[in-house]
Amino acid sequence: MPLNPVASVRPAGRLEVIAGPMFSGKSEELMRRVRRATIAGIKVLVISHSLDTRSELSTITSHIGVNIPAVPLSDIDSLAEAAHGEDYDLVAIDEAQFFGPDLVPVVGDIIARGADVIVEGLCVTFDGGPFEPMPTFMAIAEDVLKLTAVCTICGRDAVFHQRLPARESKESSQLSATAIDASHIGGLESYVARCRTHFSPGAIK
Repeated sequence: MPLNPVASVRPAGRLEVIAGPMFSGKSEELMRRVRRATIAGIKVLVISHSLDTRSELSTITSHIGVNIPAVPLSDIDSLAEAAHGEDYDLVAIDEAQFFGPDLVPVVGDIIARGADVIVEGLCVTFDGGPFEPMPTFMAIAEDVLKLTAVCTICGRDAVFHQRLPARESKESSQLSATAIDASHIGGLESYVARCRTHFSPGAIK
């Protein structure tokens, strides 16, 4: 009896999104999910962007210093090659915004091949605009977790982060807020979390 051709095809994977501003705990949530998958015996590939040099390139490190091993990559082609190099069950991508909008079809292909994908990153720029490709991923995902930070002025939920004036340079001030540039990387010395009421880029006191 011939096999059912539909049943013999590996089902498509699913897309999970972890999004939010800086300081919202995105990396910690990604690490939690990766650790759970590893304990369950799931074959996981964790990818980071090599632009993020806040820690060892072979790890993802959160703002609170927790880390997990990761493969640092700089471009879409390298990411696709790594994801298809072995038969992974789960591909987790940290700081997905740094890979740009071209990441969307690559992730779609990984999912079509049967692997689950978790993308984690900033869905908002430091000037309050959408930061692609995260908004697109949020629209097409099976599961979306949008996290908030804590406003450093009033303590309310912060959906924004903004850059401190001291972080600005002549070069960085001329860049688009969505430019893939090292100026997007930093901690409390460079950025602060803000609620909607207190969000005012360039007006930090």
